[in-house]
Amino acid sequence: MHDPVEGGTVTVSDRIAAVETVVAAGAELGEGPIWDARSGRIAWVDILGRRIHLTDSVTGATESIETPLQVGAIAPRAKGGFVAALQDGFWVMGDGPARRIATVPEARPGLRFNDGKCDPAGRFWAGTMAYDQAAGAAALYRLDAEGRPTRVIDGVTISNGLDWSIDGTAMYYIDSPLHRIDVFDFEPATGEIANRRIAIQIPRETGTPDGLTIDADGGIWVALWGGGAVHRYLDGRLDQVIKLPVSKPTSCAFGGAELDELYVTSASQGLSDTDRRAQPLAGALFRIRTGIRGLPARSYIGV
Repeated sequence: MHDPVEGGTVTVSDRIAAVETVVAAGAELGEGPIWDARSGRIAWVDILGRRIHLTDSVTGATESIETPLQVGAIAPRAKGGFVAALQDGFWVMGDGPARRIATVPEARPGLRFNDGKCDPAGRFWAGTMAYDQAAGAAALYRLDAEGRPTRVIDGVTISNGLDWSIDGTAMYYIDSPLHRIDVFDFEPATGEIANRRIAIQIPRETGTPDGLTIDADGGIWVALWGGGAVHRYLDGRLDQVIKLPVSKPTSCAFGGAELDELYVTSASQGLSDTDRRAQPLAGALFRIRTGIRGLPARSYIGV
């Protein structure tokens, strides 16, 4: 098949046969997969189901942790358990009783956290969105090692995927309705960002960009909500398209012993009865053996 990109066309392969179902969880809004090297499992969330799932990549056996509020994103915590972005702020989960690290002052009933990840220095970043998707109502936050949240980007609509370049000097970021992946200059020592610009423009007809991850070659993988696919971009150009048997993939992360398996979460949210019958795997966790290696997940170094 051929997909248009700025400056011409690129040939990509249809790899639907390579997609495996790890667990048909039927998640309402599966999100935020991350390889937990401590247990050799994929950790991911069902935002609306208020669950953190820990899935064995071989058997599909899944242990679930119930969260007191909707959970947007998690990351391993160096001191044990996970740091989690819940509806009102940042929490520790899975290491004894759930406890709140910090409340976000701007938290309100019509707003919730969405995607998040740790930066190269071990700070946890997560962004918000309004339930009604009001334009500019949300923000991106950075949680430092002392447990203090800082509002870094204002005027966001749906804060979504983010990750850092291999050398740690650039941060990639998605505000989904903009249909693009932006990049900032990043200062690893302080966590400061600057010089926002467009890295990749995503054509609207291919779907809405959601979660993303960076591989060991610097390729950017992005899940396309409504597009039924994951795209890989290399040097700013479309390199691969992997089709999925569901219309709403949400995010992706590399895992497995060699970090060469791409895990993809998905959603059943908003599907009609007809769509659900046509997509019985909506809400499943998938695996694609890409032959490309990812990077280890980063842990939160804080409280």
